[in-house]
Amino acid sequence: MTSTGGIIRQDANSDSRLAAIVDSSYDAIISKDLNSIITSWNHAAERMFGYSAEEIVGSSMLLLIPERLHGEEIDIIGRIRRGEGVASFDTVRKRKDGTQVAVSVTVSPIRNPAGEIVGASTIARDMTAAKESERRIRLLMREVNHRVKNQFAVILSMVRETSKRSTDPGEFEELIRARIMALSRSHDLLVTTEWAGASLFDLVQEHLKPFGHEDRISLSGPLLTLQSNAVQNLGMAFHELGTNSSKYGALASGGGHIEITWKVETGPQAQRRFHLLWHEISGTGATAQKAPERKGLGERKGFGTVVLQRVAPQSLSGSSSLERSPDGVKWTLDAPLEAIVVPQLGLEDESDFRG
Repeated sequence: MTSTGGIIRQDANSDSRLAAIVDSSYDAIISKDLNSIITSWNHAAERMFGYSAEEIVGSSMLLLIPERLHGEEIDIIGRIRRGEGVASFDTVRKRKDGTQVAVSVTVSPIRNPAGEIVGASTIARDMTAAKESERRIRLLMREVNHRVKNQFAVILSMVRETSKRSTDPGEFEELIRARIMALSRSHDLLVTTEWAGASLFDLVQEHLKPFGHEDRISLSGPLLTLQSNAVQNLGMAFHELGTNSSKYGALASGGGHIEITWKVETGPQAQRRFHLLWHEISGTGATAQKAPERKGLGERKGFGTVVLQRVAPQSLSGSSSLERSPDGVKWTLDAPLEAIVVPQLGLEDESDFRG
């Protein structure tokens, strides 16, 4: 490569190296004259637009531009004639098959050895993947915003209902803290699967883990993947049931135990329905003997009772029943299967799980 009077001249080897770089570029690199006639075309341009060099060289750049955007090319050529470059801008170009592709375009003047502008070099980068990523991020942000607002609504409801039924600030703080932590446990399960759902078995275990006594809790039912709404609402229900049991029920007595069973049945109109039973059986110790005097679910319309009788079943388009006796607590939930499981997954395994 030599320089004479400020004009750069390249030898044959330099030209070859430059041609190799252009030809192997990931971006489409196209040169054109001042009449917008294409004079060179690299392999990336062929991949992006579908034309071979033999087909396109000698044709107008307007062949690649949707008609509504032809004014862009007129503006670009005007700038190039004045010796101006065109900074990167996002636009749309047209492929051979008529489909459109989102691109980022940069245009620079081409000068001859005498320094005269004789054309322009266009670099076009395919932005399809980037645009799709942006679209997905916007969709995700809208979804996150929706979920956060739902969580705020649930928390506000918790605060309101708990404050109505708390006798002192200490009790209020304890209950609110426990309920928000329960929401967090459901949320963590969903985050782990990128909000694709969570196993019913995992959900029950996660919400009953803080109360201990795992050896006195049995689970039985088919393996189900719950959708996010079911995870959050059933999670609240399990937390309230577990809290009640640890204070007043089976987990508070010496020999009490809990059986949680679920099944899927086909209704009379071929609709598949989900049935869940929480059956809490108190022990024979002193705590169980005082069962009629205990507070807890069903004794008053507390937040837990509201969750079990109204919030959870209504959110899942189903119905529930709550029974309390000296022997224990029974909570049943009946709901359409499509309100419970992840669409197109449903039953992951028809066989019963027992644990």
